[in-house]
Amino acid sequence: MVARRGQRLTIVGATSGDTGSAAIEACRGREALSIVILHPEGRVSEVQRRQMTTVDEANVHNVAIKGTFDDCQAMVKAMFNDLTFRDELNLAAINSINWVRILAQTVYYAYAALALGSPTRPVTFAVPTGNFGNVYSGYVATRLGLPIRRLLVATNANDILARFIAGAGYFKNDVISSISPSMDIQIASNFERLLFELYDRDGAAVRALIGNLDQTGGFDVAADKLDAVRRQFSGRRVDDDRALDCMARVWRECGTLIDPHSAAGVAAAEDQLREWQQDADVGQGADQSPMICLATAHPAKFPDAVERATGVRPDLPHRLADLLERPEHVTHLPNDLAAVKAFVRECRAG
Repeated sequence: MVARRGQRLTIVGATSGDTGSAAIEACRGREALSIVILHPEGRVSEVQRRQMTTVDEANVHNVAIKGTFDDCQAMVKAMFNDLTFRDELNLAAINSINWVRILAQTVYYAYAALALGSPTRPVTFAVPTGNFGNVYSGYVATRLGLPIRRLLVATNANDILARFIAGAGYFKNDVISSISPSMDIQIASNFERLLFELYDRDGAAVRALIGNLDQTGGFDVAADKLDAVRRQFSGRRVDDDRALDCMARVWRECGTLIDPHSAAGVAAAEDQLREWQQDADVGQGADQSPMICLATAHPAKFPDAVERATGVRPDLPHRLADLLERPEHVTHLPNDLAAVKAFVRECRAG
């Protein structure tokens, strides 16, 4: 469609490891598209990085930023907020900043729920998350009528979302490097979308909250807003040791290798089910809906963590068997918006 109109899009995205390679695979070789993907240097796994940087197409541009995913994401948002720059380069987003990505992910919530008896049988989902995009898709599914009893937010040590749901406010800390790097995020972009709903779609109110996050490091919400969140969401922090233990036990008991992000979801689900059972034992009732744990990645993307937990080093899929031998194509840039914008403009021109 873009090519037929004689137009050209410049797609920009920030990735914590997984979205980038999927976006590049979809856009590689497209004459009417240039794609620029920012990733935090040294904060994605080698396999994740190479899935992006070994793509040898003229329209694909990988940028390693000396910073965190939050820094990468902030620069992408800043580019879109610069309306002159956005229009000049005909920018488009590819990660969960783009509403289409959120909408598409609602499909597997419906598919899984229907497979287990919905709409007559409510279900619960445990979702590993850092940027709140996947689990927000589940929330959208509930708004569309899918009977999801509860959405369990599973975080790693970067637990701003779990802390918020627990009532500690939304206050960012330094990003902690973990064995689940795609969840090493402190500022969850899609959480703003939930705030927008909580505040009756009052954009000014949400801008004020995010302003507090930028200026003072965080904010609290009123008790009624928090109660509304807790009616739909629970939150659990799963640190590295707990995730490693879960990976080892799933391999030992089921013969299945899971990656550390998926392990966060499984461990969070186990802890939540245990708590619900304790509630039942003391006569407070329990949630009896089936618990569905969403997996996130192939274990071979994180071979060091998987091998550390299980003693087994997972093989790459056949089509990626030579991935570690392919030459890389990547540009290293500082955490500087002007430098990144200049690079994006060069990519568009080239």
